[in-house]
Amino acid sequence: MVRNRAAYVLVVAAMAALGFIGQALSQEGRPTDSRKSDNSDQGKQRAEQFRQQMADRMKADLGVTDDEWKVLQPKIDKVQTLSRQMLAGMMSGMFGRGGRPGDRSGDRSGGQRSDRPQSEVEKKLSDLQKVLDNKEAKPEEIKAALTAYREVRAKAREELQKAQKELQEVLTVRQEAVLVERGTLE
Repeated sequence: MVRNRAAYVLVVAAMAALGFIGQALSQEGRPTDSRKSDNSDQGKQRAEQFRQQMADRMKADLGVTDDEWKVLQPKIDKVQTLSRQMLAGMMSGMFGRGGRPGDRSGDRSGGQRSDRPQSEVEKKLSDLQKVLDNKEAKPEEIKAALTAYREVRAKAREELQKAQKELQEVLTVRQEAVLVERGTLE
């Protein structure tokens, strides 16, 4: 149990680090008055290079061929995407309601602007946060938003468990161990 908790904390910390890296890369690429818009493309290229390096490293650590990687990568990506969705609420709570340590200003964006669409979990969390921001919200409103968030989170948890099982079915024992060690699997 303690080992699982330590692994869980490690996964959360790694996801936070990746979030900060992504934010830094996206902000670095944002044009300002003194920069041209082509810097935005540079930031996107750096982010894509970083993702590719991480994928290449995982492929090497798993010891798979290109053909095997074509089967594994979409399954791994799905598990990682669903894991990020599950962590959405935890990250908000861990870093304050604004998304940054100590920020209680009510700015839910955390200073980030993302071009990707929000997941259902993130949408329901955002709805819950808006209700909580309203100091005059009735208990029924809070309860409804909380229930909706818990329901989509439970559904996402089930999808994650299913995706993890599907991934495990195509792995060798060594590959499974590597992905457990990395926090992709439990």
